[in-house]
Amino acid sequence: MLGQPVVNELSNGMRLFWLPTDKFKTVSVKLFIHQELEDSLVTKNALLPSVLERGTQQHPDRISLRRELEDLYGAELSTDVGKKGERHLIEFSLEMVHENFFEEKDLLRRGLEVMEGLISNPLVEDEGFCRSYVEQEKVQLAQEIKSLVNNKIAYALERCVQEMCRGERYGLYKLGKVEDLEQINAVDLYEYSQELFSRNPVDIYLVGLQQQEEAESLVNDVFSLQRNTSIVEIPPTTVYREKEEVTRREEIMPVSQGNLVLGYRTNIPYDHELYYPLVMCNGILGGFPHSKLFQNVREKSSLAYFVFSRLERHKGVMISAAGIDPSQYENSLEIMQKQLEAISKGEITEEEMENTRIGLINQLRTQQDNPNSLVNFYLDAEIGGRKHGFSDVIEKIQQVTVDEVVEAASRIKLDTIYFLHGEEGGGSK
Repeated sequence: MLGQPVVNELSNGMRLFWLPTDKFKTVSVKLFIHQELEDSLVTKNALLPSVLERGTQQHPDRISLRRELEDLYGAELSTDVGKKGERHLIEFSLEMVHENFFEEKDLLRRGLEVMEGLISNPLVEDEGFCRSYVEQEKVQLAQEIKSLVNNKIAYALERCVQEMCRGERYGLYKLGKVEDLEQINAVDLYEYSQELFSRNPVDIYLVGLQQQEEAESLVNDVFSLQRNTSIVEIPPTTVYREKEEVTRREEIMPVSQGNLVLGYRTNIPYDHELYYPLVMCNGILGGFPHSKLFQNVREKSSLAYFVFSRLERHKGVMISAAGIDPSQYENSLEIMQKQLEAISKGEITEEEMENTRIGLINQLRTQQDNPNSLVNFYLDAEIGGRKHGFSDVIEKIQQVTVDEVVEAASRIKLDTIYFLHGEEGGGSK
């Protein structure tokens, strides 16, 4: 079972997290640029990686870039953007077959050079990015932002968070806003990228079977981008918030199924002693088929097409959601709220505790079978200030008691009720 990654700071202030393992026949590399989740920056951050992925000075278009990756035995290179708490992350991913299976021994270097070229050697014209690429990617991003509404479950979850965290950085959608795209041009975006790459935290995760000195030397040599000596500190995520009244929001769309979403404040940050009891609480509430929400809302009452709960560990937010018949709004809401109340009163069976414990531990073990899940696990630990290995987490979960779950549940407060339904549906009227 993997322990802590080996961390090494490169000469330019980037950090390498080396995860040596012989479980995979591939080498996976992920590079994260950390930025504050801020209204004036979020849309630029979302647009930037897709523009960079269009090409470099050496490989000026997708066809040329793909040919180089195919020459590396089908290596895959992609970009993305995400958020963890109130931190925005620009992500570059490279996955390729380990060179131990081939006679060529410079495959990883060549792959890293292609990846690094997206950052240090992008396609530039007239002191900015390629204008046609920027305009095309703006159209594509606008379509992606607008398409969220086509997935009603994802849309309802996002809207609940936006209402719940209105005025907070976490309330910003990770892809930004369509109206902000009009103000972004090729020159401004390029200038922003240069500032971002030179002064913001950059972490590189390498998962594969390499020798430590070889991995550190190779990454340090390839990622030699000149950077400022002073690196920006990303502000911590705000977790605690007092609120006197529950916010209630309804939205009407031509849908047959209602989406009821309850947003809670856990008031338990990731590095708190009650965090693992909170994880158990969420599992008992709605994380598994044996959970209270699933059994009481869906199975026994037949009120929900789906029902679950989930945690955002860095922000201290818990979301419960159900797909319901709009006419059953009041009944569904009442039963959903009663499940958390039951946990806070200690109405937890030994079977619920053990099934949840087993389910969580199985999830952790499964995470170790996927390089992306491995990286996400250690990235969460680094951002959240809880540096641990899988065995540490499993031990913590095994030690959680019913009393600790009750204490964690008692801290959770309902913040927002959001209901998406059709015009003919019910609601809180």
